[in-house]
Amino acid sequence: MARDPANRPERAPTPPAEALERSPRDDPFAAALRGFGPPGILAIALILGGNLLFLPLSALLVLAWAWRSGTPWSEIGYARPRSWIVTVATGIVFGCAFKVAMKALVMPLLGANPINWAYHYLAGNRAAIPGFLYAVIVGAGFGEETVFRGFLFERLGKLLGGRAWANVTIVALVAIWFGLAHYSTQGLTGTEQATIVGLVFGSIRVATGRIWMLMIAHAAFDLTAYAMIYWNLETRVAHLVFH
Repeated sequence: MARDPANRPERAPTPPAEALERSPRDDPFAAALRGFGPPGILAIALILGGNLLFLPLSALLVLAWAWRSGTPWSEIGYARPRSWIVTVATGIVFGCAFKVAMKALVMPLLGANPINWAYHYLAGNRAAIPGFLYAVIVGAGFGEETVFRGFLFERLGKLLGGRAWANVTIVALVAIWFGLAHYSTQGLTGTEQATIVGLVFGSIRVATGRIWMLMIAHAAFDLTAYAMIYWNLETRVAHLVFH
């Protein structure tokens, strides 16, 4: 006996394509976090002040902001690289070479003292190794790159747009900001060096859209600087070119 089609259970209506594509986080609050109204400005202030409590709270807050606001990871520079091996190797080589070039060529031309007195207490100081390694790898490599070349580039990019003049402005502004962030601990010499590093790293960020290599390079840069200090090689490296 044939079943009556009228007795068949009705199928649930298929939701429109727009609903399927909509992110569950794409709500008014997420949109407000992506904007520059009170919620967005408050989020920026909390993120920038996070490191006053501990490292790397600011970077962790960036990740929380990106998740809750529905911001694609690629927009804060977390786009997946074509090759992790190449990215890591490039970052290590570039970071080490860049530091040597800064110490032997650039900083002597700026009249910098060969000795970094702000961190000279690390020379031969085994007790300070764990804490400094944490600060370099987690605080600087992950933390500073996520905030400066990740979050700030995304925020300023949204604010100024993506044209060439905007990219140049963003690179310059973030580099100056990055340099000034080092003034309280490293003085004028540290500010000059960090600003130059910021200009170079920022240009790479614009060119590649990624910060993974920059994270590795930043850690390698600081570890190279640490090795020079720990083994008392600063003066020798600083005089490699200019005696």
